[in-house]
Amino acid sequence: MMLLKVVDLHVEVAGVEVLKGVSLDVREGEIHALMGPNGSGKSTLAYTILGREGYLVKSGDILFEGRSVLGLSTDERARLGIFLALQEPPQIPGLRLSPFLNAIINKRLCRKELNKLPPPQVLAEVGKALQAVGLSRPHLSRELNMGFSGGEKKRSELLQAILLKPKLLILDEPDSGLDADGVKAVARIINSFKQEGKGVLLITHYARLLKHVPPDEVTVLYRGKVAVRGGPEIAERIDSEGYSFLNGSVGKDEH
Repeated sequence: MMLLKVVDLHVEVAGVEVLKGVSLDVREGEIHALMGPNGSGKSTLAYTILGREGYLVKSGDILFEGRSVLGLSTDERARLGIFLALQEPPQIPGLRLSPFLNAIINKRLCRKELNKLPPPQVLAEVGKALQAVGLSRPHLSRELNMGFSGGEKKRSELLQAILLKPKLLILDEPDSGLDADGVKAVARIINSFKQEGKGVLLITHYARLLKHVPPDEVTVLYRGKVAVRGGPEIAERIDSEGYSFLNGSVGKDEH
């Protein structure tokens, strides 16, 4: 089933056209890798899909499960089942991770009292999720992302994704700030999302993560356009040559 369909999307940020006719699809149980050099529009696409303020869609459409989401707020899009793990997760002083996760779970369970303690079986789910992402129970008493290392912030985002159970995950550079073992741990989690039938739009600069997370499709953005699209061989070429081969390749499909 098609989860996400981006159709000829043109987006302006602060009066500058950043995306210039981008199209791509993400299906259930598929990992779609989105690559490209700095400034190519990868994060802009992610923010636009979630409806971040200041990202103006001039033309084109974003469909989720066949429905346009352009008229929906960020909160409404999230409730449909779209999750975005940010490239740089914010630090929120005064908000401990434990009550934040409780609110996430209660929201998922459609409870009105977001501060209510979840059922015992759900608390057990939190413990399993903590273990899966490589965090410990002492992290639960810490303020959200305050004093967290780059890797811990990424693990915290994935923890939230596991507990929210979205249909589509947009992961913006989930491997940044991670050592080799951390990359492997994150890869296991992303692969588990695929096995559960979720769709994943995986944004990354480098092919190192894709060696552990084989993508079904790879799209490369360059200067706001789709430069090339194909399979894992595209990531391998980037790994060996960098992005120098993109000049003159805009619009090319290597399937």
